[in-house]
Amino acid sequence: MAFLQFLGGLVTGFLRYLGEVSILVSGISESFVKGKIRWRIVMQQIVEIGYRSQPVVMVTGAFTGAVLAAQSLFQFSVLNMETGAGALVSVAMLRELGPSVTALMLAGRVGAAMAAEIGTMQVTEQVDALRSMGVHPVDYLVTPRVIAMVLAIPLLIGESAALGIGASVIVGTGPFNVNPAYWMSQMTKHTDLTDVSISLIKGLVFGLLIVAISCHQGLRASGGAVGVGRSTTRAMVYSALAILIVNFFLTLLLNMIFPAGLTRY
Repeated sequence: MAFLQFLGGLVTGFLRYLGEVSILVSGISESFVKGKIRWRIVMQQIVEIGYRSQPVVMVTGAFTGAVLAAQSLFQFSVLNMETGAGALVSVAMLRELGPSVTALMLAGRVGAAMAAEIGTMQVTEQVDALRSMGVHPVDYLVTPRVIAMVLAIPLLIGESAALGIGASVIVGTGPFNVNPAYWMSQMTKHTDLTDVSISLIKGLVFGLLIVAISCHQGLRASGGAVGVGRSTTRAMVYSALAILIVNFFLTLLLNMIFPAGLTRY
């Protein structure tokens, strides 16, 4: 009975959490239709989310592509298929690693910052002050971050994937001495706009997850500095878990629409 009670508590807590996030998402949708878009705050958030996230995203993408190329070449060299590593890295960076790694970096950097900033406003009653002045908290705090994320994350993913693919070319044609012409031929043959489309679709979904989860944690913060720290940690952890779980189902769904593994000419 104790185990059933524990399990039931987990299920009801998860359903309650989904309900709260759904209410926030509904409020965001209503804000786009009826609310006021504050473009000054949107531009500030684009700088925070996009511009200031570039260094970590670029370094992560470059070394992810380099490591993937090295590991692939270690195995492909045994089969004398070194040129196939270029196609593998380009497709993997666009379809999986580019969106996922970029989103995880943003969850740690941007998501935690959103939760901390909004959580501090919540525990110091600044959110209540916004309501008393007739300003809806979702319009002022959440919607600008959604717009900024939607605008910034495709560019960040593009940078991450491009640098990862570029680093793989350097690793493959440098230390492993693969002919650059063969490497580029295989890479361009097996990579097309379908892979780019999948990358952008995943990025938009991941970005919305980060903003919704992080802002929700900030708005429900309580208990002073301890509560803000707890909300910040939960925002990062929940966002990362949501990205990894949703990525699996998105991969299955998008593979039905854009099948992978087909020979491209």
